[in-house]
Amino acid sequence: MGLQEGLEAENKASFFLEKEGYTLLARNFHSKFGEIDIIALKDNILHFCEVKFSEKYDPILRITATKMAKIIKTINYYLLLHPNSYDYQIDAILVTPEKIEIIKNISY
Repeated sequence: MGLQEGLEAENKASFFLEKEGYTLLARNFHSKFGEIDIIALKDNILHFCEVKFSEKYDPILRITATKMAKIIKTINYYLLLHPNSYDYQIDAILVTPEKIEIIKNISY
């Protein structure tokens, strides 16, 4: 996936979340551990969203155990910088040419 495709997928995912009633708090939050594509709030729950795009296969296959470990470390860093009392979850937003879907509360 090229940089342009990734940006387009993240833009589509952001629009999708806003349409579904989420408030976007951050995009592309970086730490030395990794990156969170989208951080959003809905119903007093923080959603740390990993956006994956694929034209040929199920994008969920691109979220590996190694990737999840980086996401979790980055979430911990975000929460250190932005203390709050919200519950949180990790969501996958899967973008294909045909559709956008969200898989809530993914974990390994």
